[in-house]
Amino acid sequence: MAACGRRRGVAGMRERVPLNTTDCYIVREIYNGENAQEQFEYELEQALETQYKYIIIEPTRIGDETARWITVGNCLHKTSVIAGSVCLLTPIALGSEYTRYVALPVGAISVACAALYGISWQFDPCCKYQVEYDTCKLSRLPLNTLTSSTPVVLVRKDDIYRKRLHNTIALAALMYCVKKICEICAV
Repeated sequence: MAACGRRRGVAGMRERVPLNTTDCYIVREIYNGENAQEQFEYELEQALETQYKYIIIEPTRIGDETARWITVGNCLHKTSVIAGSVCLLTPIALGSEYTRYVALPVGAISVACAALYGISWQFDPCCKYQVEYDTCKLSRLPLNTLTSSTPVVLVRKDDIYRKRLHNTIALAALMYCVKKICEICAV
């Protein structure tokens, strides 16, 4: 096993760095009886809870489901951040008479997405992982030993900053919306 590493000296040349085998877990597609899917799911859960740096999922069905689950979580996160930012920047960009028509709905969307993410994804061990597409990073992994031609590769990433970001923006959007609603009701 060798991989692309940091660039050293010569342009275009990369240092080969071996991957530590304790950093990678492979959920193998081996059918041993009628409960194979449940066994694959159990193996994936154990790998997620063990917090391996890389998890390679050979079974197509579970790999696709996991990738979709991560994609939905990423979409909720990004929607929360973008909608909250639009809510907070709308008063600067638009006149005060149109602000509430844009800021309040997108602020509500930001808060709803952050709340849904917090309820459904925050404590799921899968939210700590992202699907890896970078071919240089993938070349470090033992993909040549797999039986599947299209495995899903998960990489563990620290998500504390992104959670703080979307929670902070959603909270600011919520506070802005509450302030605006109070102003509207007071008139």
